[in-house]
Amino acid sequence: MLRIKTLSLSLGLFFSLSFVLCVLYGLLTPSSLHMHPFLEAVLPGFRWISIGSFLLGLIESFLWGIYIGMVFTPIYNFFKKQEMKTQKPLQEEL
Repeated sequence: MLRIKTLSLSLGLFFSLSFVLCVLYGLLTPSSLHMHPFLEAVLPGFRWISIGSFLLGLIESFLWGIYIGMVFTPIYNFFKKQEMKTQKPLQEEL
């Protein structure tokens, strides 16, 4: 069984770190290889690049991770419970 808080915070941190890596990649590569069109499409209000926009993107990325964790965890736990109900107990071999 998964815990909502643990998974949500883990995904929030993962998405935030991924956002930072995407921004760093965009700053180090030519504009033809940038990720900013994608980031602008999935993060409302994010525009390439200012301090305020970076912080907004970082917060939004974290919140996307929280959201996915909060939706995914109950779904996973529901199906895991169903699976556990249908499994037969293991019998010890003699």
